Amino acid sequence: MKITAAFAGLALMLPGAVLADALPDLAGKEITIVTENAYPPLQFLDKSGAAVGWEYDAMTEMAKRLNFKIKYENISWDAMIPAVSEGQYDIGMTGITIKDDRKEKVDFSDPYMRSEMVMLVRGDESRFTDAKSFAADTALLAAAQPGTTPFYTVIYDVLDGNEANPRVKLFETFGATVEALKSGDVDLVLTDGTAGKGYVDASGGKLKIVGEKLGTEDFGFIFPKGSALVAPINAGIAALKADGTFDGLNKKWFLDYKMGS
Repeated sequence: MKITAAFAGLALMLPGAVLADALPDLAGKEITIVTENAYPPLQFLDKSGAAVGWEYDAMTEMAKRLNFKIKYENISWDAMIPAVSEGQYDIGMTGITIKDDRKEKVDFSDPYMRSEMVMLVRGDESRFTDAKSFAADTALLAAAQPGTTPFYTVIYDVLDGNEANPRVKLFETFGATVEALKSGDVDLVLTDGTAGKGYVDASGGKLKIVGEKLGTEDFGFIFPKGSALVAPINAGIAALKADGTFDGLNKKWFLDYKMGS
């Protein structure tokens, strides 16, 4: 995938500039943010065990501009939306696709990133080259986290619409789906281009992307319904887009950074 294509649309630029002195001041408020730390390069644990990634850097920059303190917590993906919905945390972040059904449970920020769904396979895969040829071979298996965009895409856009299809093996984390792919337990993982490119770059040829893109998705931060933090965070997102900060983070995490280095 060409660099220009991989990152086209990552920063959804807004017209005009957002001046720092016009941003809300949260007066040093402590905000609890929950994440999964399993979705590189947005958020993950590096070799030293430190939590790093695009979303962490973005939140650090927003905390500076909006004057708030961050307390991070960790939770599994399947528990995140319910926990945020119940008010256990102020914000959730883990590359969460903005979807209407999720809006019934949580509020979303404005989009901070756009990505496209791709097919991640082993580097030596030759049995299929696209969604149609994968679906045609009933011996082939896919891995997904339940309730995620990749899960619904593989079920409805690649296979037959049966959410109990035994060809889809379920895993708790995104990282576990990739490990199952590497080990040969499954043959396909669907992911957005951001994570897919990171895994391919770090694999030394053991992974690759095949086929056409399967769709476009926008990522947003989530909040309990009615949260007063939505407007300030949206202002922070707009400011970071307008002043070039997001462009810098895209370069750092998607162009310069190689996972595992």
